[in-house]
Amino acid sequence: MRNLTMLMDFYELTMANGYFVKGYKDTWAVFDMFYRKNPDNGGYVICAGLEQLIEYVQNMHFSEDDIKYLESKKIFDKGFLDYLRDFHFTGTIEAVPEGTVVYPNTPLVTVTAPVIEAQLMETMLLICINFQSLIATKASRICLAAGDNVIMEFGARRAQGPDAAIYGARACYIGGVNATATAIADINYGVPAIGTMAHSWIQFFPSEYESFKAYAEVFPDTCTLLIDTYDILNSGLPNAIRVAHEVLEPMGKRLKGVRIDSGDLAYFSKKIRKKLDEEGLSDCKIVVSNSVDEYLIDSLNRQGAKINSYGVGERMITSKSDPVFGGVYKLAAVEDTTGSVNGDEKLFIPKIKISENVEKITNPGKKKLWRIYSKETGYGLADMLTLSDEVIDGDGVTPFVDESKPWKKMRFKNVIAKPLQVKIFENGKLVYDIPKLEEIRELVKYQLENTVWQEEQRFANPHAHYLDLSEKLYKIKTDLLSLSESSDQ
Repeated sequence: MRNLTMLMDFYELTMANGYFVKGYKDTWAVFDMFYRKNPDNGGYVICAGLEQLIEYVQNMHFSEDDIKYLESKKIFDKGFLDYLRDFHFTGTIEAVPEGTVVYPNTPLVTVTAPVIEAQLMETMLLICINFQSLIATKASRICLAAGDNVIMEFGARRAQGPDAAIYGARACYIGGVNATATAIADINYGVPAIGTMAHSWIQFFPSEYESFKAYAEVFPDTCTLLIDTYDILNSGLPNAIRVAHEVLEPMGKRLKGVRIDSGDLAYFSKKIRKKLDEEGLSDCKIVVSNSVDEYLIDSLNRQGAKINSYGVGERMITSKSDPVFGGVYKLAAVEDTTGSVNGDEKLFIPKIKISENVEKITNPGKKKLWRIYSKETGYGLADMLTLSDEVIDGDGVTPFVDESKPWKKMRFKNVIAKPLQVKIFENGKLVYDIPKLEEIRELVKYQLENTVWQEEQRFANPHAHYLDLSEKLYKIKTDLLSLSESSDQ
C-alpha cells in the first residue's frame, strides 16, 4: 500500500506546526467536507471514494525520509517533527456511505479529531471524494440517458494519469456502467473488463474480410467486429455479414455485434440495423463509441437511433462538460477547553466562515445530517441539518427553517427521518464494514428508482433538493453572523 501522507498542501504542515508550537496539539476540532454546486447543473451527486479515503487514513504515517525533507526546509519546530515521527490518526470520522445520493451544502465527511490530525488530511480527503463523486455522477447521468442499453467505460487512455484511469473505472461502475475496458480495474475491484479489437487489427491483415475471419475463428463465442476502418456500409458491414454466414454459422455460432467509432451514429445505426435484420441477424447488437455523453445519447434517442450499447471514453472519465467537483473542507467547531463538560462528551464552540458571496457562508457547529422521506411515497422530501445532539421524531412535528424563507413557519409531520452519516473511524480505529462494490452500485440503483424524484434526475432545470436547518442551528448561525456585523462597526 502506498504511503500518501505527504500528498498535502504545504500550508497544512505550516498550520500544524503552528498549532503545535502554540500548545494546541491536543485541542480537538470538527471539519466538514461538502460541496456547493452539482456538476452539469444537475439535480444530484453520487458520493464515492470513501474506500480510498479509509485506506489513506489507515496508512497515515511520516517516514524518516519525510522528516528529513521537512527538516531541510528549516522552518519546522523540532518538537513538532518528533511528534510527526509517532503520528497516527486517533479521531473520529463520520461519512455518508459510498453510493449515497447527496446534495449541495451537506456534510459528506465529518472529521472530529485533534486539530493537527484533522488539518493534515484535508488535501487527500478532498482528492478521494471529489474525483470519484464527480465521475460516478457523470456515469449515472450517462446511464440514465441510455436507459436499458449497455454502457461500457472506455476512458483510460484519456484519463489524467493512471490513478484517474483506475479509480475512474471504479467510480463509473458505482454510477451504473456495465463494464470497463481497463483490465486492472477488473483485477483490483471486480469491474467486468471487456474488449474486442482496434482498427490496427483490421489494418494488420491483407484484407478486412481476412481480419474479421481470423477474429471470428479465435473468438467464435464473443465475436463483435469493428466495421468503420474503411467504409461502413460498402465494406465493413458486408464483410461482417459474410463472416457471420460463412464462418460463424457453420460452427453453430452467432455474430454478437458490430461496432462503429465514427460517422453519423444515428444515420449509420439505422442503416446497419435494417441490413442486419434483412440478413437474419436481428440478434446482432450495434455498438457505438466516439465522444459519447448523456447529451449525445439523449439526442440519438430522439433521432430513433438503433443502438444497443455505448462505449464512453473521455467525456465520462474526465467529466468533460464539467470537469471540476468543488468539494471543500471547512472548520465547523473547536473544542471548548475552558473546563466545560457534558458527561463524557467534549463540548465544541461553533465556528463559521463568512464571505461576501452568500453561498460561501458555512453552517457552523458539530452537526447531524438527516434525510426526510415521505411515509406515503418513500421519496426524499428534503435534507435537514441539526445540532449533533438533536433528534428528529418522524412521527411527531418537527419545526425547521428554510433559509430562503426564514420568516415562514415550517414543519415536518408524520415523516421518516434517517441520519445519513455513519461512523467510519472511532478513536482512530476502523469501525465500519466496507461494502462490496456491487452493493454500492445496487444502492445507487435503488435510490434512483425508489427514493429520488424523477424531477431531480432530469438534465434541464432539475428540481432543487431542499436543505433545511433546525431552529437551534439556524439561531446559532444567525447569532454568529450578527456578532460579525457588530465587530465591523
